[in-house]
Amino acid sequence: MFAKAFRVKSNTAIKGSDRRKLRSDVAATFPTLTSEQLSEVVPNKEELNVIKLYTHKGDALTVYANSRNPVLIEVEKTLYPTVYTLWSHPLLLPAFTTWPPVLHKLVGGADLMLPGVIVPSCGLPQVERGTLCAVTLVGNRAPVAIGIATMSTAEMVAAGMKGKGFTVLHTYMDHLWSFGDKASPPAIAPLEAELAEMEGAEKEEQEDEGEEGQAPENSLPADPSLQLDTESLNTKEPIQCAKVGEKEEPTENGAAEIAEEDNPDVLQEVEDSMSPQEHMDMLLQQCFFHALKCKVKKSELPLLTSAFLRNYMFSCCPKGQQLDIKKSSYKKFSKFLQSMQQQKILQVKELSKGVESIVDVNWRHENIRSFVVPEIAAPESPIQDSKGSDGEQLYHPPEIIPLYGVSSKMAPLFLESGYRKGHTLSSSEVRSTIINYVKMNELVDETNKNFVKVNPVLCDCLLNKSEQDEISKLKWDDLLSRCLDQMQPFHQVTFFRHEPVVRKGNIDSIDITIAQRSSNKKVTVIKNLELYGLDPQAVANTLQQKVQASAAVAALPGTKDRAQVQIQGNQIHHLAKLLLEDYQIPRKYIQGLEKAPKMCRKK
Repeated sequence: MFAKAFRVKSNTAIKGSDRRKLRSDVAATFPTLTSEQLSEVVPNKEELNVIKLYTHKGDALTVYANSRNPVLIEVEKTLYPTVYTLWSHPLLLPAFTTWPPVLHKLVGGADLMLPGVIVPSCGLPQVERGTLCAVTLVGNRAPVAIGIATMSTAEMVAAGMKGKGFTVLHTYMDHLWSFGDKASPPAIAPLEAELAEMEGAEKEEQEDEGEEGQAPENSLPADPSLQLDTESLNTKEPIQCAKVGEKEEPTENGAAEIAEEDNPDVLQEVEDSMSPQEHMDMLLQQCFFHALKCKVKKSELPLLTSAFLRNYMFSCCPKGQQLDIKKSSYKKFSKFLQSMQQQKILQVKELSKGVESIVDVNWRHENIRSFVVPEIAAPESPIQDSKGSDGEQLYHPPEIIPLYGVSSKMAPLFLESGYRKGHTLSSSEVRSTIINYVKMNELVDETNKNFVKVNPVLCDCLLNKSEQDEISKLKWDDLLSRCLDQMQPFHQVTFFRHEPVVRKGNIDSIDITIAQRSSNKKVTVIKNLELYGLDPQAVANTLQQKVQASAAVAALPGTKDRAQVQIQGNQIHHLAKLLLEDYQIPRKYIQGLEKAPKMCRKK
């Protein structure tokens, strides 16, 4: 529920009447609490805040916080304790024990599978389906998660401890825990029965070690401090699995042995079981950390978020895969960056109105330091033709191909070739389709092969109402030009090392205009640079160095993620050289070069 960032709607102090009602509800939900313990959970006079929030899935719920730490969760009028509350009252819920490596999966949003649950010799706690339970780790009774049992204890045993056992709601190290003071679980010693069982197991292992001369691989020390090292668990790494325990098998003592994560077959099966949204989330995080670790330099900050996504993250996408943020759970790149900012990985600011930039990156963050660059992407970084001699990223002009979409009016003409409404074709494909249609229907004029006879389909598709009674033949060139005019314009843009992107309409040209400012000063305004893979800030910096004039980047009015460059004076001569020669943008995609100032001839 809190594996991803949530949005706070309101945070207010609780009223006296609401406090009394909450205390009575807690007493009814958890009857084992004494009056003193109840006063600790819902204090009489201490500050208690009511926080209304929305989870990443859009669910509305209420959280009650005491001294900043969330203590209770209310979902659909049902109260649940947080790990902060359970650390003070560990016996409040029936507890099930699992292995420390499983915690990493639970934090990532996975449910607890029964093969990951340890079955003690004294048996499991007796619970019914739908019972709220706590999850602890070996050697420490401090709960690290809460969940709802999906089956009763008898059903768990009857199922052979296989399948999903608990739907996890909240865990240590999730975003709700991060909302508090981020304390670590206390060391709560096991009960006497559990401790005796662990000591007995240790004694047997020592005897086996004395007989065989070496300790078994799965031996567990009895010291509780050695059993749980939650600080060393890297729980914020990108989650690689969707479920816990699916690849676990029962060991001889009835517990569960965690499957090795470096087994490629196991990883492949787990990835296959992931939903498309989970896979896109994992790919998004992989490209994000890869770009920060290998691509972005400190000297490049501040960096436009749009440029970071386009020029860095897309290039880190593995071959054969395509990064599509709309298919992830974040839906928008700004929400993803907001989540990364909450984890203190980077800092994003709006330096100019409507334009966000990455101003700082915490390269010492554990997630960046522990990220392992995929082997597939590693050889791509030292390619010489993608970087200049000074190590800066070189610009590669995009390949732009005009396309034509089949409209509803033109659909009958393309139906015989297998194209339907919405299909996009290049000009050569349109030409070959029209030629095939004419030949198949024998429409070439017998007396003059430069003309094509107009049949009812061509008449409806290409001729206006006033022309339908007058025109019976069309020249080949006129036929083809009319076809292209009646089709919907599209264009395909292919950036360097990226998959082609098809967009509706004609691509906007780079627009260069001269504007008048106060005191009769002129400025050169450049728009639509992003459409050609150019970073407006980088273009502004380059122009500023070349012409020694002040330049600025501002949000383009009427757009969300577009910017325009303004530089003092009429700088079209320098701009033309930069765009045509350095960036190699075709002249037909640049509008306004004719406004360059006339050069004075030397006498």
